[in-house]
Amino acid sequence: MESAEPQDRGKSPDGALVVGVVAARTGRLAGLGDPLDFAASYLRPRLARLVNGGRTHPVRLVSRDSRSTADGGRQAVRELVADEGARIVVTLAGTQVLPAVADACEEARVPCVSSTFPWQVYYYGRGASDTTPFRYTYHFCWGLDAIADTFADLWELAAGPGRTVGCLWNDGPQGTWSRDEKRGFAPTARARGHHLVDPPAYTEPATELSGHVEAFAAAGADLVTSAATGRDLALFRATAAEHGATPRLITCSRWLAYPPSTTGTGGRPAQANVATLVYWTPTLPHRSSLDGTTAAQLAEAYEQATGRQWLQPLGLAHALFEVAVHALRTADDPTDPAAVAEAVGRTRLDTVAGPLDWTAGPVPNVATVPLAGGQWQPGRHHDYELAVLTAPHADGPPVSADLLVNR
Repeated sequence: MESAEPQDRGKSPDGALVVGVVAARTGRLAGLGDPLDFAASYLRPRLARLVNGGRTHPVRLVSRDSRSTADGGRQAVRELVADEGARIVVTLAGTQVLPAVADACEEARVPCVSSTFPWQVYYYGRGASDTTPFRYTYHFCWGLDAIADTFADLWELAAGPGRTVGCLWNDGPQGTWSRDEKRGFAPTARARGHHLVDPPAYTEPATELSGHVEAFAAAGADLVTSAATGRDLALFRATAAEHGATPRLITCSRWLAYPPSTTGTGGRPAQANVATLVYWTPTLPHRSSLDGTTAAQLAEAYEQATGRQWLQPLGLAHALFEVAVHALRTADDPTDPAAVAEAVGRTRLDTVAGPLDWTAGPVPNVATVPLAGGQWQPGRHHDYELAVLTAPHADGPPVSADLLVNR
């Protein structure tokens, strides 16, 4: 695909290098937009200018609301490119929204960096292949295979090897790609010796999950894995309780990065004691490439500014801006989107979210983030806190608690 010339694009009114930010601020995903919105506000005064090749350029961070919809995300990209002259766009979160934003950037020939979405769904789900990558859109995250390995560690911690596991998967991208026999969650879990019970998929938002509860009971599955929303997870737990079934352990990837908020049975959050992924915590030893801010300092700044509990996506949201600024600093021409995209593709950078390396794969356009296993448990400083239960990586967060299971 040929790159558009800079003069053919919208230009920043003040000549600044504009970093466009697409974040949900209204609609059902508004809470998911909080980390990126905070990171933009936190960094805006710190990123007034940058130096590329000895020349100083003014910088502006400009945000647009995706309105929690794919159409809203596409419109946000159009506005950022045409009206603001964005040279690079950053975004995270939203199963439908994130791919729409990335696709809109690819079509507009403006680089985009995104995160918090399994890389196989991002890459293959948007139509790329091992030999035909994207030119303008880049991503960093974990993969479905890494989720499966992390959850298998937790299943084995809870009940030993070779378990029967019920799959609470929807008919959307998360569920469909989890089932994929080549690149999904399922083949990795089976390779670890676990048997998966996968009833017919449900449609979000779920209205009836008794079929799943019954199928799991019939198969003797006392472990359940899912990528459900908090609402659907609460429905599943309530339905299981009505059937007299209490899974020994539930593992869930989606939405569980955020502190428990959705109320389930008995007044408990749906996420209470659910095991999940750990990809960023204040205990990580990483620092920002921009100013040396530590993970702990970033979490503290968020809590002081918002009065709310720190969020896992906060570290990745901050790292998005680190990557964008690094690309603008190192591009052959920071005003040329094609050159900025090429700079992202050769980026190797230590960030507050850890080291990111687009030269290492696993496929073009993607850098990976390591995972540990965790669980939302009653805490000392907050009602529920994310405890770290497994530590498969040397530079990951330290184990902080034992796994809680239902007996």
